[in-house]
Amino acid sequence: MTDHHTGGDVRTEAARRRSIAVISHPDAGKSTLTEALALHTRAITTAGAVHGKGDRAGVVSDWMEMEQKRGISITSAALRLAYGDTVINLLDTPGHADFSEDTYRVLTAVDAAVMLLDAAKGLEPQTLKLFEVCRRRGVPVITLINKWDRPGLEALELCDELEQRITLRPTPLTWPLGEAGRFVGLLDVAAGDVRTYERAPGGAQLAAETRLVPGTARERLGADYDDAVEAAALLDGVDQDSFLAGRTTPLLFGAALANIGVRQLLDAIVDLAPPPSARPDVRRTADVLGAGARAGVRGEAATSDTTAGELPAGLPTRPVDAPFSGFVFKMQAGMDPKHRDHVAFLRVCSGRFERGMVVTHERTGRPFATKYALQVFGRERETVEEAFPGDVVGLVNASTLAVGDSLYEPGGAAVRYPPMPAFAPEHFRAARVKDPGRSKQFRKGIAQLQQEGVVQVLVSDARGDGNPILAAVGPLQFEVATYRMEHEFSAPVVLDHLDLSVARIVRPDDVPLVTRAVGTEVARRSDGTLLALFRDVWRLRSLQREYSLDLQPLVAGGE
Repeated sequence: MTDHHTGGDVRTEAARRRSIAVISHPDAGKSTLTEALALHTRAITTAGAVHGKGDRAGVVSDWMEMEQKRGISITSAALRLAYGDTVINLLDTPGHADFSEDTYRVLTAVDAAVMLLDAAKGLEPQTLKLFEVCRRRGVPVITLINKWDRPGLEALELCDELEQRITLRPTPLTWPLGEAGRFVGLLDVAAGDVRTYERAPGGAQLAAETRLVPGTARERLGADYDDAVEAAALLDGVDQDSFLAGRTTPLLFGAALANIGVRQLLDAIVDLAPPPSARPDVRRTADVLGAGARAGVRGEAATSDTTAGELPAGLPTRPVDAPFSGFVFKMQAGMDPKHRDHVAFLRVCSGRFERGMVVTHERTGRPFATKYALQVFGRERETVEEAFPGDVVGLVNASTLAVGDSLYEPGGAAVRYPPMPAFAPEHFRAARVKDPGRSKQFRKGIAQLQQEGVVQVLVSDARGDGNPILAAVGPLQFEVATYRMEHEFSAPVVLDHLDLSVARIVRPDDVPLVTRAVGTEVARRSDGTLLALFRDVWRLRSLQREYSLDLQPLVAGGE
């Protein structure tokens, strides 16, 4: 798991890195693919099923007890893999739409994404949403069509769907021999070779692989080989420039549970995915754009149509060989049950990170010591001495940090990276502690869930901070919050349903008008922003017409 290569300058090290997110609809096989990638890079020796069978361990990236019980990914996980001379920082993300906020934040920390499609289902709603986020953020996408060993759609039909529904032209690297459910082998489109496989029992080990040169493949596989060559020839070849520009997607086929097609995906990541590059510095951008843009780049109430975290092209950037800097894209508590610590996941953007260095916390201007710095592998961890652009470092006991914070090496110019996407919640619950004697633990737990971004926490004058409003994109977030409040903070909560579904930013002068209306409530976000909460969009529109209210939509990463 440890990468001992430390030579060379920062640019050389950055060129060796690939930062990748895996995105998909639930049940497309994302966590299984993550394990298969870890198995192929020898980071683990035996793959486990999502639910675990016999004496096999559960998925390394699904380390939370809730994830293992329900068989779904609830939180993103960071895995560092070594493949040849390349370091792959792989971020596995929740597929369920209710946890979109976590996935969107991860997409700010990567340079490319692997879009995983179920061969039987093709493009599904959550996949479409995540792809649009990638497109807006300029994150190029490699596509892997999974589960080809089960019945599914035709390969060319899936290609048409990519081009027709998301205007992304597939350029195949591999092509399957045999229809879905009758998986004969994989054609290397460029070389004409074929790989046939003999899967290991349960997919716990690498599948045995046999390479057939074109002549032998045609002789042994006959029409299956000819059909695959003919079908693949109907599509364009891979072009890295159009891939990086977001016009095409390198296309591969496989079966992650059987560990088939995974090595070819790793090769595509190394050969095609971009290494870390210069990133926008919004601290300098604010100076360039002027005072009117400062609110937007700081992540406050935006007054333009620019989505949070997305800035016009051509603005100042911080190169990878500048002094150290990075940003926190995720906070996670409870990874070590013995210590109940919480870890800040930091994407290194520039320079060399060295454990023990004292950096500046941009939001507060205060020093932050990095004595406890970790390389995280799912739930496992070990001390990391240095890291380079593209790497993910876990900073332990980082109670002063929050999602979106920037850190930088003192002595040079301060840096602030674009804010995390903000989200418009659609579900609301009023939280109260079951046992009033646990009020202190209740407040501590609610504050930490807010810091991690598990839920948004709103406080109204009418309810007070002892009865905060929890706001979420999806109701499963409330299940996670309830579970963690009980098991981590020993403060079981009651969540009362609120008949609210729409949130808008409201000016202080308009608060009295809103609070007098039926089916509305006003609450304050942690950054001080006032939000008007409405029963439904019809109530919102009615009030706007009646009082000409100036209500701004929340900037939403998924819209």
